Amino acid sequence: MEQYWSGSAINENKGMVDNLHRYGVITSRKVAEVMETIDRALFVPSGGGLQPYVDSPMPIGYNATISAPHMHATCLQLLEKNLQPGMRVLDVGSGTGYLTACFALMVGPQGRAIGVEHIPELVSFSIENIQKSAAAQPLKDGSLSVHAGDGRQGWPEFAPYDAIHVGAAAPEIPQPLIDQLKPGGRMVIPVGNIFQDLKVVDKNSDGSISIRTETSVRYVPLTSKEAQLRG
Repeated sequence: MEQYWSGSAINENKGMVDNLHRYGVITSRKVAEVMETIDRALFVPSGGGLQPYVDSPMPIGYNATISAPHMHATCLQLLEKNLQPGMRVLDVGSGTGYLTACFALMVGPQGRAIGVEHIPELVSFSIENIQKSAAAQPLKDGSLSVHAGDGRQGWPEFAPYDAIHVGAAAPEIPQPLIDQLKPGGRMVIPVGNIFQDLKVVDKNSDGSISIRTETSVRYVPLTSKEAQLRG
């Protein structure tokens, strides 16, 4: 998919955010602030010569990836109204924990950010990453937590959610996630097999669902742990 810049010209997190602003990906001051505060380098596996601030997805092991910065910015902006202080957000396929940490800063200490990831090693890795980041305090006080589980089932314990983000592509939208979305809530999820669309799913106040397509995307599939590890 599209890449706004490459190469190692950018060697700091603020430069990455400035570029996203320059290319018109970020228009929200709040999203820019949060992405400046959470350093992406802390959430990318070290070594391998991977530049954390290049605008591309990166492998994180276990046949999983961390999305490109422009996709993170896009999802944060699509969900911004549902990430107000005190709101609840579910991050399905939370991977290295980057977006979960961003969500925790958006919803603040009175809110709740929940990550669900089915690879236990990534759950441990994400918690270590978050502890080094500006989201260490929410993790400590419990307003941010990451759990091992099948994200296709959501995380009923803290439902309903104002915002749900899904970081892997589903052939169709899992019903448990629709059920766990609060009326007035919004979910952003890539849907499709080979060719995928980023869908914006709004639950209306009467419980009915409106779905629109935001953009074409390429994500790894939302599958079982076994299928993912088989690749």
